[in-house]
Amino acid sequence: MSKKRNPLNSRFGFFNLTVILFWVKTYIAYKTKFSLGETGLMQEFLLLINPLACTIFLFGLSFFVKGKKSYVVLLVTDFLLTTWLFANVVYYREFNDFITVSIMKSVGSVSNNMGSSALALIHISDLFVYLDLVVLIGLLLFKVVKIDLKPLRKRFAFAVSAVAILLFVVNAGLAESNRPQLFSRQFDRNYIVKYLGINAFIVYDSIQTEQANSVRAKADSNDLDDALNYIKTNQTANNVEYYGVAKGKNVFVIHLESFQQFLIDYKVDGQEVTPTLNKFYHDSNTVSFDNFFHQVAQGKTSDAELMLENSLFGLSQGSAMVTAGTENTFQAAPAILDQQGYTTASFHGDVGSFWNRNNAYKSWGYDYFFDSTYLPSNEDYALNYGMKDKIFLKESVKYLEQLPQPFYAKMITVTNHYPYPLDEQNVSFPKTTTGDDTVDGYVQTAHYLDQAINEFLTYLKTTGLYDNSIILMYGDHYGISSSHKTAIKQLLGKDELTKYDDAMFQKVPFMIHMTGLKGGVNHTYGGEIDVLPTLLSLLGVDHSKNIFMGSDLLSKDHKQIVSFRNGDFVSRQFTKIGSIVYDTSTGEDITDSLTEDQQQQLKEQNEHVTEQLSVSDEVITGDLLRFYSLPNFEVVKKEDYTYVKDKSLDKLESAKTGTSLLEELGKSSVDLYKTDAPELAKSSQKTSSDK
Repeated sequence: MSKKRNPLNSRFGFFNLTVILFWVKTYIAYKTKFSLGETGLMQEFLLLINPLACTIFLFGLSFFVKGKKSYVVLLVTDFLLTTWLFANVVYYREFNDFITVSIMKSVGSVSNNMGSSALALIHISDLFVYLDLVVLIGLLLFKVVKIDLKPLRKRFAFAVSAVAILLFVVNAGLAESNRPQLFSRQFDRNYIVKYLGINAFIVYDSIQTEQANSVRAKADSNDLDDALNYIKTNQTANNVEYYGVAKGKNVFVIHLESFQQFLIDYKVDGQEVTPTLNKFYHDSNTVSFDNFFHQVAQGKTSDAELMLENSLFGLSQGSAMVTAGTENTFQAAPAILDQQGYTTASFHGDVGSFWNRNNAYKSWGYDYFFDSTYLPSNEDYALNYGMKDKIFLKESVKYLEQLPQPFYAKMITVTNHYPYPLDEQNVSFPKTTTGDDTVDGYVQTAHYLDQAINEFLTYLKTTGLYDNSIILMYGDHYGISSSHKTAIKQLLGKDELTKYDDAMFQKVPFMIHMTGLKGGVNHTYGGEIDVLPTLLSLLGVDHSKNIFMGSDLLSKDHKQIVSFRNGDFVSRQFTKIGSIVYDTSTGEDITDSLTEDQQQQLKEQNEHVTEQLSVSDEVITGDLLRFYSLPNFEVVKKEDYTYVKDKSLDKLESAKTGTSLLEELGKSSVDLYKTDAPELAKSSQKTSSDK
């Protein structure tokens, strides 16, 4: 075939083929790999055309380069954009969200031990996005298409760029007409991708991130007005039945990784998945909340920790613990309780840099952080995101017993973490049979976690800590993402899943236990943002002046509106997901049948959610607590804290006050901790044989 007769032998012809192939694969990815919620002909049309403008503009840069280099630039650009698309496909599968600049910046702080999780998220079909590149490179290598060396005038390159810009303007105009205030919307990235495309999204996100960074630089004390007004108008009265009942008690916060509410009392083949936690949940001395929701965004576990210990939301983009944890000023639970005479410590079986904990914890005022450097290193002890729970909890007690009482101790479990692998020697529970490999293993790791909790609680009872402590347990976020709809339907015994069902599936357990506490299942609606004020009330610590976004769950004034990071919410009356409104008590879609009174009530609740999220963002992005003098609170000096093992152990040794468990017993309690962890039995046998 002659060069003239084959249009692909011209630079413009090859360019058109490359654009068309990239456009088609992007649209296929939109429809098959993401859930963008497109409805109506206009949204379908915008979804179809939105890859074009950025693709033409970026691929068109190759026209500014001469000869063979033009083809190289075109293919390299295609490869980079394809890899960006691929990365988002994989990320979206787990997080139902898109990669942001903040997430990319925080990769270093969460990269440890993520290999197995990332690989588990990749499906073979995801690799189809690279197919067009293989075809294009093959056409050139086998000379089916000949390289066109004829020079092009610069004005042609500029014309292509102008066409791309015009296309984007038209695209943006149509998008704005279909969704007014699209560009000022703060809480939903799906809209940007649906209307403008995945490549335009990263540009938009970069601008938003830069604006957020500039906010901190420009903030001053006057910016506190919104926050101070919020806490004044949302003040709640203490519940006299519960206020101060735990004063002076030790505090345990037990982090149940990826643990969802539906697991409570859930059975497989007639067996309880979590018998220990079920018993704890229903104990007469446990207040359990059955309408408690996680409220995390991209920061996942780090968002949960931020809310629990600061009553501030994570950011809509990235992890606030990573982006703000080092530099910002906080008035967090560890510092508050430290100044009430508590020793504060966090225990975690992974590296301290994960989610920037080794820096954020200093900002929060943790006296001690016992990470993996304090624990024995053994390849058989680790799984997924750190040390296996049974071993981690047992190995932690040698430090726990040295803490002067009263103490505040957070125990972060990790074995029940996506993708829920469990080595054969620890499997003692049958999988579910949904056919989804990831979901079916979830109950096995949850059962293992339950066994580990049983061993830990037994230790607390044996040593007397159980009766002298208040114990909080919570699930930090969902374990099974919404992308596993088929499996979820089977787990819940439903034929169909609505957005209401998905919202209810975001419930996680929250339990407060103390010997003598008036317990029972509490139906109050709340979330992780409410944990800290609830705990401080139980401890009798006044928090009326603290800038908290949450409120005491046990107060009769608690609003019972649960805000989600994307602006959706659940209340006693309504469950609002996007533009759809459900009756919370029945799950019925009442969007088109709201009475005037309901519309007004919905409006007020929506305004509360918007204010709560906005004020929280202002506090974090502006680092506003640096301007706020909290009465009877000393500002945390980060330089006073170190988590280097030798220095921390010296500090622990010199902190003896005669109140630690070790000093009370007159000997170590480590031998009182009983576990059936097979790995420890092997180590013991090996040690004996070595002798």
